[in-house]
Amino acid sequence: MNILVTNDDGIQSHGLWALVKELNGIAEITVVAPDREQSATGTSVTLRQPLRVQKINPLIAGTKTYSVEGTPCDSVIIALEMVMDKKPDLVVSGINLGLNTGDDVLISGTVGAALQGYLRDVPAIAISVLNFNNGNSENAARLIKLLAGKFVDNSLTGDFFLNINVPDIPLADVRGIRVVPQAHKTHIDTVQEGHDGKREFYWLVRQQLNNGVNENTDIYALKEGFITITPLNETLFRRTSPGLDDRLCSDIFREIRNS
Repeated sequence: MNILVTNDDGIQSHGLWALVKELNGIAEITVVAPDREQSATGTSVTLRQPLRVQKINPLIAGTKTYSVEGTPCDSVIIALEMVMDKKPDLVVSGINLGLNTGDDVLISGTVGAALQGYLRDVPAIAISVLNFNNGNSENAARLIKLLAGKFVDNSLTGDFFLNINVPDIPLADVRGIRVVPQAHKTHIDTVQEGHDGKREFYWLVRQQLNNGVNENTDIYALKEGFITITPLNETLFRRTSPGLDDRLCSDIFREIRNS
């Protein structure tokens, strides 16, 4: 199995390498990621300047690793078109520092990177945690490893584009995994004014959304202590992904707890 790993937090991100460490035993990993932090770049691609790619020393020995002077989307496009010898079996973007839920998935560089894989007919997963405390990055990495395994044995099949978020609590307190649509809410809905002594400016502020959301959505389920999986192939593209059901989610969650 061949997996492309990317992100929007940059090539040195702890979350990216936690993911590579976990996947390294089951697949051949290629890392192609931005050379710096690129959060909230969404589906942005670079069209009016050259993109430079550099092969770098990996943080985990034996991993083919390349940094890109561009966006997360640039990184995936270059990886699939130029860097990799053959199309990967799976694209995984993350582990992102900060949740990607609700309508904010549309501005997420993490989700945007996964989208570029999906648009090129490669199954894709974006995964995020609020922070790297409580072993969240390790739990998220184990979840991706288990999903990749389900993909290999055909328990998870089809044309999928998944957005996954892990709640900010210890694994012992996680209540399970829920497959839910994204909430119709955005965290970036507050603007603050400021003045630097010369001119006025505006500052976009992220807000936590814990109230007023539909109970059958990602934001609500996270608040209730569930890992959430949102099949964006269904919500954005109206395409199904056979095999992702409550039984499979229960099996995966049981394996995470026992690992």
